[in-house]
Amino acid sequence: MGEKAGLLQRIGRWLENNRGIIVTFIVLPLSLLFGFYMSFRRWLIRKFVSAPKKHDERVKAIQKQVQEWNKLPKDGRKMMCTARPNWQSLSTTFFRKDLCHQVPIPMYDILFLREDVLSIIVQPMVTVGEATAFLVPRGYTLAVCLEVADATLGGLAMGVGMTTYSHKVGLYQEAVIAYQMVLGDGSVIRATKDNEYSDLFHCLPWSHGTLGFLVALELQIIKIKPHLKMEYIPVRGKKQYCDMMRDLSGALDKDRKVPDYLEATVFSKDEAVIMVGNFADVPSNEQHKINHVNTWFKPWFFKYVESFLKKGEGYEYIPLEDYLMRHNRAIFWVVETMIPFANHPLFRYTLGWLLPPQIAFLKFTTTPGIRALTFTKQVFQDIVLPMNQLEDQIDKNEELFDLYPILIYPCRVYDHGQHKGQLRPPRKEQLVPGTNYGMFNDLGVYGVPRPVLEKKRFDAVAAMREMERFCCDVGGYPFLYADTFMTREEFEKMFDLTAYEQVRKKYFAEGAFPHLFDK
Repeated sequence: MGEKAGLLQRIGRWLENNRGIIVTFIVLPLSLLFGFYMSFRRWLIRKFVSAPKKHDERVKAIQKQVQEWNKLPKDGRKMMCTARPNWQSLSTTFFRKDLCHQVPIPMYDILFLREDVLSIIVQPMVTVGEATAFLVPRGYTLAVCLEVADATLGGLAMGVGMTTYSHKVGLYQEAVIAYQMVLGDGSVIRATKDNEYSDLFHCLPWSHGTLGFLVALELQIIKIKPHLKMEYIPVRGKKQYCDMMRDLSGALDKDRKVPDYLEATVFSKDEAVIMVGNFADVPSNEQHKINHVNTWFKPWFFKYVESFLKKGEGYEYIPLEDYLMRHNRAIFWVVETMIPFANHPLFRYTLGWLLPPQIAFLKFTTTPGIRALTFTKQVFQDIVLPMNQLEDQIDKNEELFDLYPILIYPCRVYDHGQHKGQLRPPRKEQLVPGTNYGMFNDLGVYGVPRPVLEKKRFDAVAAMREMERFCCDVGGYPFLYADTFMTREEFEKMFDLTAYEQVRKKYFAEGAFPHLFDK
């Protein structure tokens, strides 16, 4: 037994030390084939199943399944969830759907573009990539458009999302105009912020499918120009880049003219590059400054951004669709942990077209052993935190993970008064003077902590619990797509579940859908 265990340990160490080669010559080709299969599958759906005109018919089919579930003996019912496999979602968690009554939601269509009111109505399985490809050629984009093409609009609506436009709009939920839902009793309703279902409307974000089945949603869109003028501003000194982000985002002055897109990538505690993007027409004498940053042989975007620490300030024009998907090829910088040499010019020009590996394939092939390994040696967290404590966030990241780069996306978090959801109103000191919103930010922490790289002891659970305590103390929230380690009491201290529990009772979710904490 000892010899066998030692052999397995040596094999595991070899696989870990040579993961770049394994991923390049085994995982990427298989991922490519998997991608072809998924693309062909979606083509078949669009060719033979897709039918926007049959939306009502499909909603009725889902209704019927829920009504049939209600006829089952109460003691024999399992709680309901969608039949979408875990591996198809972007969540790093693995919810036990096999213990639930699974209901298929085959809703993949873009239904209507409402140019008169600047909105788009979609079914929940439409992806960010599909919506972007549909909208950008027509002169629009989603008001809150995530950078990962495979994310579904319905998944974001039931969870949360933000982007570099969020300092102007807020979280993804602020861009939702209406939700069409099938409730636990089989009824169909349309919830808006000011109709009879407004209480449900405000609780659906961050509910993660625990209040009903989403079958359609209406989202705010914005008018665009084909290019962004992107300015890269390298900043040295933690206080300097934190102050600049607060100023540029409008956190200090509600009347400040703010850029269309704003973000910072922090490469060390004292070095960051701030990116300021505005819609622009490209002058005829600057056509050479157009940069298609998402072309397969180009440097990864975060590496390109890092180069401005040496080059100094600069600007260029980026086609909007390239900008929106700028982090897709390297999955921010996660691919670097899998293939450390993949940004080398030789790799990019010969094999760069294989990237990114399909996230669904990575999850599909994740065994419990691999899950345990990645869980203890990597961090994938997006955390909403108040921008007035940005310096503390940077310090806490270094203390717990010592992991760079990290992302900073400014974002409004609103106080909706009597209309409560799971988020508590911003504290008085967090509000932008003269407004009903606070300026928060997404702290994006992805990758391998320095202790792991240096083969030192790293307690992932202890580190994340400490980050959760910090988050709760300052009035922030972790995105719930990632692992959480809070007790029920700690969870309810961080999130306000008062209205959530009320709508669960009122709209037949109790006993029909899992509770948010359990899911």
